[in-house]
Amino acid sequence: MLPVATRIGMTLLCVLALPVASLSSAEPDSDAELAALRAAATKTYHDQVAPFIATYCTHCHGEKKKKGGVTFEYAVKNPGTSAFRELWHQAVTNVKSHDMPPDKEEKQPTAQERQMFVTWVAGMKHLSPKDPGEFVIRRLSKAEYGNTLHDLFNLDPQVASELPDEVFGAGYTNSLSPLLMEQYLMVANEVLDKVLAPAGSPPTPVQQQLFGAASHDGKDSQAAARPVVQTLARRAYRRPPSEAEIDVLMHVYSLATDKGKAYPEAMRLVLKAILVSPQFLFITPDAHPEAGHDIVALGDHQLAARLSYLVWATMPDAELSALADAGKLRDPAVLAAQARRLLADPRSRALFDGFGAQWLGLDKLAAKTFDAEKFPQMTPAMRTAMYDEARLLFTDIVRENRSVLTFIDCDYTYLNGPLAAIYGMGSSVSGPEMRKVKLSDANRGGILAMPGILAMSSFPNRTSPVNRGVWVLEQVLGEHVPPPPPNVPALEKQDQRKVANLTLRQRTELHRTDPVCANCHKILDPIGFGLENFDAIGRWRDKDDSGGPIDATGVLPGDKRFSTPKELKQILAARADDICRSLTSRMLAYALCRQLEGFDEIVLDQLVAAVAKDGYRMQTLVVSIVTSYPFTNRRINDLPGPSHAK
Repeated sequence: MLPVATRIGMTLLCVLALPVASLSSAEPDSDAELAALRAAATKTYHDQVAPFIATYCTHCHGEKKKKGGVTFEYAVKNPGTSAFRELWHQAVTNVKSHDMPPDKEEKQPTAQERQMFVTWVAGMKHLSPKDPGEFVIRRLSKAEYGNTLHDLFNLDPQVASELPDEVFGAGYTNSLSPLLMEQYLMVANEVLDKVLAPAGSPPTPVQQQLFGAASHDGKDSQAAARPVVQTLARRAYRRPPSEAEIDVLMHVYSLATDKGKAYPEAMRLVLKAILVSPQFLFITPDAHPEAGHDIVALGDHQLAARLSYLVWATMPDAELSALADAGKLRDPAVLAAQARRLLADPRSRALFDGFGAQWLGLDKLAAKTFDAEKFPQMTPAMRTAMYDEARLLFTDIVRENRSVLTFIDCDYTYLNGPLAAIYGMGSSVSGPEMRKVKLSDANRGGILAMPGILAMSSFPNRTSPVNRGVWVLEQVLGEHVPPPPPNVPALEKQDQRKVANLTLRQRTELHRTDPVCANCHKILDPIGFGLENFDAIGRWRDKDDSGGPIDATGVLPGDKRFSTPKELKQILAARADDICRSLTSRMLAYALCRQLEGFDEIVLDQLVAAVAKDGYRMQTLVVSIVTSYPFTNRRINDLPGPSHAK
């Protein structure tokens, strides 16, 4: 049996040798085509896959024996269930690497049988029923909360700065601990103190807009206050409140007035109740779904909120709200037009701050540690400039509707004086202001050669070809790189006397002589070596820290050879479908606030095909996501899982 590291390396090499598109079948364009693909996948399962599992797998991983804790006992009864997706993919890894069945077993699949199994698992997504997936009712992020307070009351979003930061992934943190609730109450009190006059004082202009000018004291107070409360709730909840929700708020109002509170003080308590309510803190559905349906379309107001918070990280504006009130937003053409309008607005910067910075890893740049003696340039101002360079490029690609391949290779960037010095262009760019700059060096341009990203994939005191290789594979090409085997020694553990005069590449290649490390490094290192001309903070160099010459040559699967960052970028840019699929899958997961699974893979096929057809344009990517089935629909009940077992 092959060693674990060898099998991992072989599997990753097989994946890298093929574009992602080649691992899946043609993208279905209609429900009829989906049904046909589902029927074909089911037939293949019954005719070929089930016998394959019975012959080669269930002897050790069935009902009686569950070697290694692995069993197909339940997966064979419902192979399309998302809960078993990881099991099937792990099985593919083992079958492709000839790890399973073990060599000691007499029965071994033929090459054709192995390929059949691999192909079927790749197309297994077609067994999934049409499903928008689990719907996440999520809490506003810290930035979204601050931006929403700004739009409601014209306050500085920093009013929410004391709230804790979230840890984002494909989703959001939805917990609401007692401590966090107390913090929300403190922020609400601060907001009210800023926008409302003290008791007994003349109302501010903002207060008059919120509560009206009249006092509404007396026996008709409830009747006069109800429409004001309804208006407040409509804006804060981003949808028309239900009568039951208004009744709750009016109960707060009554509690205040019954204790002798004047109208302004009673309304203050109502507004405070609104600001700490789940309807404000969470993006909630705007209607009760019809009985008898498992899947329903999102209501117009929730669709407006979902779009607005995705692109602007704040509440819908007047135009978007009016379209929702008119019931027009579920028209795909109207929704697409609104998405493009939001993308053209300066507030769309939030798409980078929320998604783009995460994708590139720059959300952690401000806190990353660097050797202050070796890299005194890494001041807070420099880190901000590095972040802004990526933000401005991202925004330019979105606003100008450029190809997503512009992220990989382009002849311009955004620099200020200090950052231009990192580029070796300090004599032509000066001052703190960021501006668009034409690049004459083809080794520069695009995210692979950006100082901020190069710095994030380095160690505090040196570059890391491995980290850079992993970053390109995972973030750009969408590959899954397995973790290293346990107890692998770091380069620093090498005999320092023997490696004192070696370049980092030579030391890494020496590391690769260990068979435990060799196979994975064979795949990762060439990409990292191709970027070794850039030091740990992105400056160009011809010699590494040891004084030896940089060797940036490498070979990628398919005998793709390069000797400079320019040539490496060209090879990667040729994998347009892989790059597009990687970015689309990450943004779709971000938009849905969850990991992709099941039917999402079919949607992803459709999205990538649509974006590719339009020249891989960035706005087309975003608009396709916003108008997609999982973005515009929600599941309200678990779907019955069709059994595919005989």
